[in-house]
Amino acid sequence: MSDAYGATIAKRRLSRRLAELRTASGYTANQACDKLNWGRGKVGRFEANAWRLPQLSDVRDLLRIYSVDDEERERLEKLALLARKRQWWREYSDVFDESEYPGFEADAARICVYMPLILPGLLQTPACIDAYMRVGTKSEQWRERALEARLRRQRILERDDGTAPELVAVITEVSLLYRWGTQAERRAQMEHLVEMSRRPNVTLQLLRAADGPHPGMSSLISIFDFPGDEPSMVYLENDIALEQVNSVSEVDAYAVMFDRIRKAALDGPATTAHLKRLAETLE
Repeated sequence: MSDAYGATIAKRRLSRRLAELRTASGYTANQACDKLNWGRGKVGRFEANAWRLPQLSDVRDLLRIYSVDDEERERLEKLALLARKRQWWREYSDVFDESEYPGFEADAARICVYMPLILPGLLQTPACIDAYMRVGTKSEQWRERALEARLRRQRILERDDGTAPELVAVITEVSLLYRWGTQAERRAQMEHLVEMSRRPNVTLQLLRAADGPHPGMSSLISIFDFPGDEPSMVYLENDIALEQVNSVSEVDAYAVMFDRIRKAALDGPATTAHLKRLAETLE
């Protein structure tokens, strides 16, 4: 497995388990901090997964005061070590800021994504990425870095070690009608979608403009399902920020919405056929 696969989820799982152990031990977060002579708020940051890289010494201190048995301690120390592995996207802090989105994306077993007006980043060609980014306010240097990072994100779909996620993407016909670049570049983007739709781990569905309004027209949704019993999560995206949703009830609600959107779209084979017709008639 490459690019520290599992490190982002290891950190999230560790945070969640530490919160469970503290609660079971009877400590409040502030009491745990006082017990270890830490500044108040440190334990809360850990449990909120607001730490960049967990320190093994901190984890061991918490496990000691929570009276964790040897088996649990060994398991959680392994999680901490995995969480500390260097991830490629940390090299692009200027692009991703503090967002861990690419880490969750890379660790997901299944990604469900819907965007009403643009194509999902995992499905964009370099020319399309450049066209989208040029309408923003970032510098040319930033755009070059962001394009490089997005192309690297796309590699997760090509992993051949059994860790490539399943991608379920619902796109709109409207997102394909914008004129950018050259006709050849726009056609290449549509042909790329056709090729991606034939991959065994990719399901692509299209919402046609002729079919009228549909559920989720104002939503930008990414749902990440992870291996094992790790809870799913949702990211909501706009031009300003990414909002992370972890609440089980809210994640379930977005999953229901995504299912409604999928049901309104063409199925996979019909989507591929429609995309081929659009590519052939592109002006």
